[in-house]
Amino acid sequence: MTRENDPLAAFWMPFTANRAYKSHPRQLVAAKDMHYTDAAGNRILDGTSGLWCSNAGHCRTPIVEAIHKTAASMDFGPTFQLGHPHAFELASRVAELMPAELDRIFFTNSGSESVDTALKIALAVQRSRGQATRTRLIGRERGYHGTGFGGISVGGIVNNRRWWQGLPGVDHLPHTHDLTRNAFSKGFPQQGAELADELERLVTLHGAETIAAVIVEPMAGSTGVLVPPVGYLQRLRDICTKHGIILIFDEVITAFGRVGGATASGQWGVTPDIITMAKGLTNAAVPMGAVAVSRTIHDDVVYNAAEDRAVPRLYL
Repeated sequence: MTRENDPLAAFWMPFTANRAYKSHPRQLVAAKDMHYTDAAGNRILDGTSGLWCSNAGHCRTPIVEAIHKTAASMDFGPTFQLGHPHAFELASRVAELMPAELDRIFFTNSGSESVDTALKIALAVQRSRGQATRTRLIGRERGYHGTGFGGISVGGIVNNRRWWQGLPGVDHLPHTHDLTRNAFSKGFPQQGAELADELERLVTLHGAETIAAVIVEPMAGSTGVLVPPVGYLQRLRDICTKHGIILIFDEVITAFGRVGGATASGQWGVTPDIITMAKGLTNAAVPMGAVAVSRTIHDDVVYNAAEDRAVPRLYL
């Protein structure tokens, strides 16, 4: 078979050894509940919930029927100066699942887009508050925040950064994976909360007046399931509040039941300024993400900056 008529030639798969895969393809052809079916008819337990996204199981009849019903009544409605009742209804229902303070919802098409949108919102908020020098973004080593330029920049996956570099002026907190003290801890590691104090060092190094936002996954996922040490997230929250820094929790993985509640923020009692989400939001049945922000942040960007044409509110 030549490359021209090879049915596997056209599709370039992300995060995959493509040449090896196409030599020995592993094709999934169906899914139901907790299992996939491969091309040979074997049932495979979906132990990772797709890519951390099919939280409610595969091909659930209520979900399939809801998608069919919606597509039959309106396949697409523009959101530039127009709207659709279902979008407002969904935003209200998502807001009910978020921590009480984060009840303003902006929809996106993916987790990567949610992260880039959250970073843009943080920059816009700082500018609208008269803090235009706050342009620096802080991520964390071993963090994963999608494949947009913003997400790669604040992410801590080494190869992504080596290949694409990303935005200038970004810095990183150390990761929390401490094998010397917490290699076999059960539940939340009891040691390591002081790692959050590295943010104070970065504030001293760069100046608080230059830092717009800090973004972390409450529980790191893609580089190992790294549960935060006891007190770590709260300490990050306190330092950000002290220095006027926007705190973003990337909950693309952890939201919608992954850690036992609607969000890790709500489950673990630490409220950021912004939450990003996707994956479980639609059970991965359709591409969709969202960003939840506090009412204060929403009003600062959308209303208080209403006369500032430098803030492109419609295009976040």
